[in-house]
Amino acid sequence: MATALYRPDGFFVSGPGPAAHFRTSVHASPVFTSCLLRLLSSLDAALGQPARLDVVDVGAGRGELLRSLSVAVGVPLAERLRLTAVEKAPRPDDLPPQIEWVDEIPQGVTGLLVATEWLDNVPLDLAVPTPEGWRYVLVNPTTGEESTGNPVNAEDAAWLNQWWPSPTPTTPGRAEVGRSRDEAWVGALRRLDRGLALAVDYGHLRDERPVGGSLTGYRGGRQVSPVPDGSCDVTAHVAMDSVASAGERVARCAYTLVSQREGLRALGADGGRPPLSLASRDPAGYLRALAAASAVAELTDPAGLGGHWWLLQPVGVALDPLMAR
Repeated sequence: MATALYRPDGFFVSGPGPAAHFRTSVHASPVFTSCLLRLLSSLDAALGQPARLDVVDVGAGRGELLRSLSVAVGVPLAERLRLTAVEKAPRPDDLPPQIEWVDEIPQGVTGLLVATEWLDNVPLDLAVPTPEGWRYVLVNPTTGEESTGNPVNAEDAAWLNQWWPSPTPTTPGRAEVGRSRDEAWVGALRRLDRGLALAVDYGHLRDERPVGGSLTGYRGGRQVSPVPDGSCDVTAHVAMDSVASAGERVARCAYTLVSQREGLRALGADGGRPPLSLASRDPAGYLRALAAASAVAELTDPAGLGGHWWLLQPVGVALDPLMAR
């Protein structure tokens, strides 16, 4: 998975970027950026308006979120804002110069660290239950054919025992070992001196783990078999409760874990349709309001993007109880 996604000619490093293959909240609507800007303003106030306010986008694609933020942010805040994209791909030629482009999360971040659909692409192992215990799944990187490998190591066995429901004779299934995602999130938090880390991703909790797992692939806007040959995205849902617990142990601050629907509504996104009376008074205004409501509806649809999880982990800062409980 790591080779297929992040080698020099891997899926995320070469080619036109993720936006050519699947749609995220960042691509769906500027409403997402507007809500993050409100969150950033609240965070800035809680931090005491530091001389430098960081926004670090982990798994930045081709910089879509930071491009949008750089346009939307007001002048007073823009003068203190430092935008950093973290991505393995080369810097896009048309990226605005005020956006830094690095391949590792920088040290000493003060501000907002955001990871939109990053953790689902952190490589992980699969495991299957056998009479002798959990064993790794091996995969042919060319064909995707799977076979059973060695017993899982002690660290992965401990993670499975705590976070993945034990298989039964009727539901043997297979597991996606999320320890690598926990470690990636902890590593990101260790780069945050003071501020807020926000992970936005599709995932599940322990009592609702998918029996057969969730590993899949995407290419050109379509779901495909997750063959790890570099030609497609290879992704699996995130064990959000495990990631949150790992982060809390490091940050030592209460976290928030809510759906995107809840998170965006808490930040002022309103998907309500405009009143029909507006259509007769101001037809153009009605159409604009209707388009805005449709965009919010897509972002908050519980069967789609609205079903994503938001994990908000403060580090060294007290935030509004709504955003940290």
